[in-house]
Amino acid sequence: MAQRTILVADDDSSIRSLLKQLLSDEGYAVVEATTGTEVVEKVKDSNPDLVIMDVRMPELDGIEALSKLKVSSPKTSVLIMTAFGSSNNAIRAMELGAFDYITKPFELDKISHTVKRVIEYRDLTSEVQVLRDEISSLVQTERIVGNSAAMQEVYKTIGKVAKADATVLITGESGTGKELVAEALHYNSNRRSGPIVKVSCAALPETLLEAELFGHEKGSFTGAQAQRRGRFELADKGTIFLDEIGEMSLPMQTKLLRVLQDRKIERVGSSLPIKVDIRIICATNKDLQRQVEAQKFRDDLFYRLNVININMPPLRERKEDIPALVEHFLAKHRYSATAQPAAISEEALKRLMEYEWPGNVRELENVIERAVVLSRGQIITSRELPFGDHEGDHEEEGEDVSVEKSYFKKSVAQFEKDLIMKALRDANGNRSKAAEMLGIYRRLLYAKIKEYALEGYPPKGRAA
Repeated sequence: MAQRTILVADDDSSIRSLLKQLLSDEGYAVVEATTGTEVVEKVKDSNPDLVIMDVRMPELDGIEALSKLKVSSPKTSVLIMTAFGSSNNAIRAMELGAFDYITKPFELDKISHTVKRVIEYRDLTSEVQVLRDEISSLVQTERIVGNSAAMQEVYKTIGKVAKADATVLITGESGTGKELVAEALHYNSNRRSGPIVKVSCAALPETLLEAELFGHEKGSFTGAQAQRRGRFELADKGTIFLDEIGEMSLPMQTKLLRVLQDRKIERVGSSLPIKVDIRIICATNKDLQRQVEAQKFRDDLFYRLNVININMPPLRERKEDIPALVEHFLAKHRYSATAQPAAISEEALKRLMEYEWPGNVRELENVIERAVVLSRGQIITSRELPFGDHEGDHEEEGEDVSVEKSYFKKSVAQFEKDLIMKALRDANGNRSKAAEMLGIYRRLLYAKIKEYALEGYPPKGRAA
């Protein structure tokens, strides 16, 4: 671990010398300063992990220097030294963001203990920040799947605008993943430690939507038995996601416009404005420009919402992402908590690639979840898919085709059995190694061994 640096600031040379000796003996690099002005300059130059600073110093006193540091170097930890009984200075220092204060005359053991506490706290804060960044990255890379050119453009836009507070309008057909984009924007923003509050504007009638968004006072309408905070208040210091914004009525649009302009809301039954610190992200599957032309959506609200536009492409326009999406959903929807992900046959994957997906990614996920259940978590074939012409083929094509298909199935089964027997022989009966050679999960191999009555295969003495 790199050596930690501590800046010691006091106009008394004997105090500086004492602290330098103590801290150097404990392995810290020590920088000295004699005035408040020098402290501010040396923090910029040396970027110390900690500043130990006396209140009474020439040029700038410790309180003034602390105030400047919290603007120029807000992440720098500061310990203030103050004379015994100077409670006003201690209180003021803590209000300005000092980590702690030490009263003079001080005990060296207390200084040592406090310094260790500050360094441990800084390390913990850094670890938490790293973890938050990892989680933020995880949210985007694991939830939004696809490497097509269209999706690369979506990722680029998310990366550019996530840390800004600009209002974002996410457009696209139903089922394309607009909510996932809203989550990625929030968890990669400076507001990620705050809440993300989601509201479906189509799920509630207008009378309830207003109270849901803005809250209400006790007795403001029938059934309002207590004061209640709305979603905008709950999203304070975070993000509010307004889904299906195109379904919002014109009167509600007017009220939303006021919030966008002033960042203030009024609870139903109250005229008291409440300030909210929020980022607004909206989504719609409608063409809002046409809604504006049809006078079903306010043009001024549309321009306020459409500051940044992210359009989610339909799945039929990015079919190259289907294999990755299938793999993702197979891992997500396992047959049981302990099961390995199901596999999918080439024929079934081909059918998925040929289908037009009117329901987009949401429909694909539902199809995969259904297929995993029907295949009992084994290999998904075209028979487990809800579309295609595989069902009832023998009835339309006649008995000869049915017999032919029956023969085909038996031939495939025999070929599969022969492959498994060969792998077991080559692996000297080691089932884990045989599964690896076949490129399948052990659980599937065990099921096939049982299906083909190969429990004792190969017999001893015939393994190789």
